[in-house]
Amino acid sequence: MPKKVDATKKISTQIVPVVGMTKSVEFDLLSTMKKLGTVRSDSYNKLGSISHWSLDWKKAYPEVRSFRTPESLGLPSKLMEWTVSDVAKAITAQQAACTEAVVKKVYKRFSGKENQKIRKELCKQLKTLAFLDNPLLHRLVRKEFQRGHSWVKNQIVYQQGGYSCKRLSRNTYQLELAGLKRGKRNRIVVRSNRKIKGQIRLIYNQLLQRFEVHFLVDYGTAEIPVNRRAIGVDKGYTEAFYDSDGQAHGKDLGKVATKKSDRICAKNRNRGKLWAIHRKLEKIDPVKSARILKNNLSRKTENRRYRKNQSEIKAIIGAASKSLLKGESLKVFAEDLTQPIKNKRQSKAMSRKLNSWMKGEMRDSLHKWANWTGSVVTEVQPSYTSQVDSVTGTLLGKRSGDSFTRFDGVVLQADHNAAKNILARGTDKEISRYMNKTEVQAVLLRRTARFLRGMGLSLADAVELGWLDSKHSKTRAFKELLTGM
Repeated sequence: MPKKVDATKKISTQIVPVVGMTKSVEFDLLSTMKKLGTVRSDSYNKLGSISHWSLDWKKAYPEVRSFRTPESLGLPSKLMEWTVSDVAKAITAQQAACTEAVVKKVYKRFSGKENQKIRKELCKQLKTLAFLDNPLLHRLVRKEFQRGHSWVKNQIVYQQGGYSCKRLSRNTYQLELAGLKRGKRNRIVVRSNRKIKGQIRLIYNQLLQRFEVHFLVDYGTAEIPVNRRAIGVDKGYTEAFYDSDGQAHGKDLGKVATKKSDRICAKNRNRGKLWAIHRKLEKIDPVKSARILKNNLSRKTENRRYRKNQSEIKAIIGAASKSLLKGESLKVFAEDLTQPIKNKRQSKAMSRKLNSWMKGEMRDSLHKWANWTGSVVTEVQPSYTSQVDSVTGTLLGKRSGDSFTRFDGVVLQADHNAAKNILARGTDKEISRYMNKTEVQAVLLRRTARFLRGMGLSLADAVELGWLDSKHSKTRAFKELLTGM
């Protein structure tokens, strides 16, 4: 048995609907949400600037209260404090995302081994307020960091002391929530399979026209071994994930996403014709035109169907992430697909299908299940992972659909081959996550040239034999290697 060195909590958000409340309670809750919306807006305006960078969320409330008191809005002090703390935590997360984006720009600006010390120093300054004294970092942060604004007026945050929970029946609980008046609490009934405790968030869902309670549920702990097993994961459209062990996860993703995309395309083409008829009849027959607008061009049914499609795709991705990790604590290497695909011409049909890919949802789902199992997800540079031969680590070979043909004629499964390359890139010291595509290509071409040299061949010979894609011959690195030989 492997030794256990640590453990992680299995925490997930649960959403339960509110099934009972009086009209007076509903009015009081909506009024409270509206007032707290003003607090959220003011908090973002005050704390969302660089001057409050890395502010401790525990010290945020005095900053906001210095110009906006709870008495001025008719709010209890605690409700306002909990809302300001929630905003401060959201701003901290936004700053962390900005820091990561700036790090990418630093690596792009100071690339290569010769600039390693400069990169390290700049990234170190980003962790503290020292970047304010560095003109370059200050400019990059100002350019990347978008000052936050909030128009959220449909939620209330309660800590444990702001409500009480009482069980009424097997799956029904009564919550007594702190209201606007001291000593008066608002009673609501929720349908839940467990007692509600800890911080909760009461949200009015405008799409479903109902109140919901969001809270965290602790499902126990997952033990983490000393040495996690490493796997590489290729994210795809046909299958959600393909791992380096040769297993596909979420096989129905491509079919469901394509079906959804084709349905929306056909629907919108017909709607376009109806819009043309509606505009044509506006002056000739306004009654019929209005009837078409009301009965045939509304979005209510289509929005419901779209939400159903999105839920189906999310369910497939979630099941794929769960199947990939299998409850095991792993070291996962995955592609960093956060950057948009640029300078790649595609057909309209392909672009439309890729819009349904939901690669952001795949990333979030993978991180969620990794946290659940105690796994670690490390993202790697994705360039050329599908075009490299995993056996030799060179660019010799060609991918066509789901097949990758090596230079010696052996055919590999393309996604399995890519997953193996991602696993190898996770420990590759020459190719870092933030390197640009050209630098990665130069490294791979050098490795390809060394491999060919052992066979008594050159890069030009590989192009003539059809082993190496001719697009690489147009690069500067290819020409330098060719003249160097």
